[in-house]
Amino acid sequence: MSRRRDPVEKRADDAVDLYDIATWERRGVIDGIASGIYRVLVASARLFIVVVALLILVGIGGLSALTDPQIGALTLLSALPALGLAIYVRRSDITSNEPLSLLVATFLLGVLTANFAAVLNSALKGVFSTLGFVGTILFFYLVVGPVEETVKLLAVRLYAYGTESFEAVVDGAVYGAVAGLGFATIENALYITQNLDAPTATTAGLGLIGAGGGITAIRALAGPGHVIYSAFAGYYLGLAKFNPQNRGPIVIKGLLVAALIHATYNATVGIGTGLIAFATGLSQLPAFLVYVLLYDGIFGLLLVGKIRRYSTAYRQAHAAEERDESSFDVESTEFE
Repeated sequence: MSRRRDPVEKRADDAVDLYDIATWERRGVIDGIASGIYRVLVASARLFIVVVALLILVGIGGLSALTDPQIGALTLLSALPALGLAIYVRRSDITSNEPLSLLVATFLLGVLTANFAAVLNSALKGVFSTLGFVGTILFFYLVVGPVEETVKLLAVRLYAYGTESFEAVVDGAVYGAVAGLGFATIENALYITQNLDAPTATTAGLGLIGAGGGITAIRALAGPGHVIYSAFAGYYLGLAKFNPQNRGPIVIKGLLVAALIHATYNATVGIGTGLIAFATGLSQLPAFLVYVLLYDGIFGLLLVGKIRRYSTAYRQAHAAEERDESSFDVESTEFE
């Protein structure tokens, strides 16, 4: 869709200079100053968000959790499944490989923006807890899902979204997945820190793996979900970038899809695990593993299907372009 134009610009001759009348471009000193101030304001707003997120991270003990070697080792173990999934999504991008520097930046921003969710979730949890089971379900759908998916998408929007490397719709899924990995990493670190008892945490070697107990395994299983949810939201962010006339509704759709999948997992994981344990006789952790594999497997396949549909459309468009170019070359040769 071409940009909207003022009636004067539509009807004026191309030779007429409409600068500061119906069109604008950077000319002169004042225009340069205005452009510079705007860039500074945008950069300052981004920097402010990052600084506030970093302060929250320090305040809730996340920085010490990430820098502690033992907690770091357990966090790394717990993040491996999510990392593998994020790598798969990246490799599925048929258009081009995203720069490692941008992926690292998005990962770090995912770590930082996660802290906004930590604060909001903690602040609002008490409000819903008074309503019992219904309050818990409402908390998942009205707070946890929307808030966590929004802050992960913010991690993409802050930097990668505005770069030239974000050049295709599917790039949104890649950066969304990496933001989800960053979110899962700091979340895992905080959960493990809270659940790891100090005497056992001093154990070294293989004992360190046992120190995390079930919590490390549980966080490892929960991590891929974050990658899947935010990859969905990121895909729609990419779709929005290339459809600016409907940008707002598309972004909201992506957040709704991601938040619904996320909240439904939170709302059903306990019941689903219990039913599987009852039906199969498995203990709690294996039953949890089965439920997560089923749930994430379903939506992981849907995500893969979405990316493959894009890949198919990309190949078809590329093939059509090559046919057109070949036809043009033949016609040019005949004309000569």
